[in-house]
Amino acid sequence: MNKPRYWTLTGPDGKPWRSSVPGELGGHRRSKLYGCLDCRAALQAIARGGYVQHRVFFANEATAIAAGYRPCAVCLPTPYANWKAAQAK
Repeated sequence: MNKPRYWTLTGPDGKPWRSSVPGELGGHRRSKLYGCLDCRAALQAIARGGYVQHRVFFANEATAIAAGYRPCAVCLPTPYANWKAAQAK
């Protein structure tokens, strides 16, 4: 019999939790940014090494924002522009 599979996601409090559903977004704990799982910049960073040990996953964008992460400028240009404009105010 197959054991259920679990993923470790980051919650709105920034703490990890087990989920039976994989996350929709990936992030980087040190730079506090989030983006698409297939983001070109993230995949390049993973290929260079060192990035994976700080990688986190989120169920959705609202959770990433609540945890204090910002959108990626590469794969989420519109949310990033909105975030940057809000920071300028």
